[in-house]
Order: sequence, then structure tokens, then C-alpha cells
Amino acid sequence: MALLGLRQHNADDGAHAGAAMEFQPLTPDRWRDLETLFGPRGACGGCWCMWWRMRPKDYKARKGEANRRAFRALVAAGPPPGLLAYDGGRAVGWCAIGPRASLPRLDNSRNLAPVDDQPVWSISCLFVAKDAREQQVATRLVRAATDYALAAGATTVEAYPVDPPKRQVDAFVWTGLLSNYLRNGFREVKRRAPTRPIVRFEA
Repeated sequence: MALLGLRQHNADDGAHAGAAMEFQPLTPDRWRDLETLFGPRGACGGCWCMWWRMRPKDYKARKGEANRRAFRALVAAGPPPGLLAYDGGRAVGWCAIGPRASLPRLDNSRNLAPVDDQPVWSISCLFVAKDAREQQVATRLVRAATDYALAAGATTVEAYPVDPPKRQVDAFVWTGLLSNYLRNGFREVKRRAPTRPIVRFEA
């Protein structure tokens, strides 16, 4: 993929302006980096990035260790389900990116149901290490994930950010904030709930 080893130096990237950040697909040899980043809670409440990948009743029964094993098997089978962001050799962020068809729970969401029948890739999750937040890591991950999807043949990248009226705790904005996407050229295409727009980047 074109993004392997990519480094970005952006003067508008906040506290780490000018600092190099590297983005790599999550392959089996990088699993330990993801485990370290996610910690014992699997990023949030035992999710292990499986929320969108299974039916609600199945997810509830598998939270925690079962989700970890399932996600590790998914990574082992490939293709990579997302990107890790590295700063100084340490994984500081995660972005799930892949064809929307690999995320069946989206289709069962009243607010995030398909906009049309166009095939899209979806950015479905963002997670940033606590000590790396407020440094535009999520915005840079969105940019890298979009480039990654386009390099893989996608023509449209879709995402499902939160647009709250006031600041939210990080656990409630795990699909990213609307601003993360608008800064990267996404446009809003649908809003079925006041705080849950659907946005797209089209090549």
C-alpha cells in the first residue's frame, strides 16, 4: 500500500506541529502494538473494535477476551482492518478502515443506515492514547486512512462522526468529531439525528 512508512509533517497539526508521525496497516506482526495501545479494557469496555462487526446480542455475549480473540483472528486472516499511528516508534492511535460491507451492524442502525447503494469504505472507529490526545492525532489518522482506502481502490470513504452541542468525554466520540473530517475534505451527506451526521470523501 502507498501508505506504508508514510510520514506527515503538517504545520497545522497542533501541539506536535512539524513532528513526524508514521501510519502503518495493522498486520499480525503489529498486534502487540495494538494490545499495548488498547490496554486491558480493549480500548473501551472490552470492545476490541468488534462493535460494528457483529449483531448486538452476539457482541454483548463476547465483550472482553472473546472479542480480543475474534479481532486477533480477523487481523491474522487479513486484509488489515485499519491503521496504527506511531509517534517516536510507539503506537499512539488507531483508526478502523475497510469496506462498509465488513461492518454489518451499520446496516441495522436507524441513524447510520446506507445513504444509497454506492459501495463505500467506512472509517468506523478512532482511538488515541490518553497522553496523545489534544494533539490532532485523530485528524491525522482520518487523513491517512482516507489515503489508504483510495490507494486500495475505494472511490468513496464514509464516516459517522459525532457533532455534539457541547464538549463530550472521549468515550462518547469514538467515531470521531465532525471537525476531524471536515478538516480533511469530507462533506456531510445525511443527518438523521441531530448529533450524528454521515460524511463522505469522494475521489
